[in-house]
Amino acid sequence: MTNSKMNPKVDIYLTKVYKWPEELEKLRMIVLDCGLTEELKWGAPCYTYQKSNIVIIGAFNDYCTISFFKGALLKDAHRILEKAGENTQAARLVRFTNVQEIVEIEPVLKAYIYEAIEVEKAGLKVNFKKNPEPIPEEFQNKLDEIPALKTAFDALTPGRQRAYILYFSSPKQSKTRVSRIEKYKQKILDGKGLND
Repeated sequence: MTNSKMNPKVDIYLTKVYKWPEELEKLRMIVLDCGLTEELKWGAPCYTYQKSNIVIIGAFNDYCTISFFKGALLKDAHRILEKAGENTQAARLVRFTNVQEIVEIEPVLKAYIYEAIEVEKAGLKVNFKKNPEPIPEEFQNKLDEIPALKTAFDALTPGRQRAYILYFSSPKQSKTRVSRIEKYKQKILDGKGLND
């Protein structure tokens, strides 16, 4: 049953991944058992329900993960989900370092995947904090100075806006913040995110 949903691009990905191949294969089988469609997005196996992203699996140096795109909306009764980073709002992930860890919580993972599908079916959305971080003064000055830049910035998705704000805010020196803003000004005007 699951084989019909396997994507050849993911087969190729799994032959090339040098870390965690058995763990990723096990996660893949669990996800496919839940009836999701397998795709390759952002260079990793991504699983969708009616074209909406549900989970993605990935290999890192010290662990492999399964990440839930709307993990913040899951009940997490077993307390296995964690944020990828302090600024993460929607996604939640589970880290693994061996196949046995995955096997031990397979029923829980499946329950979470089914819950994530139900969240999608219900049309639930994560309420993103629209700019929980303050806009750095240098960027605010530039937005005030160039109305087209403000219009373009406001038209970006909240996630793209946030990525820019975090990136522009991180340098300690004002001149470094200014140079980053100058460097990415055109990209914002072109309606592109930091990583597009």
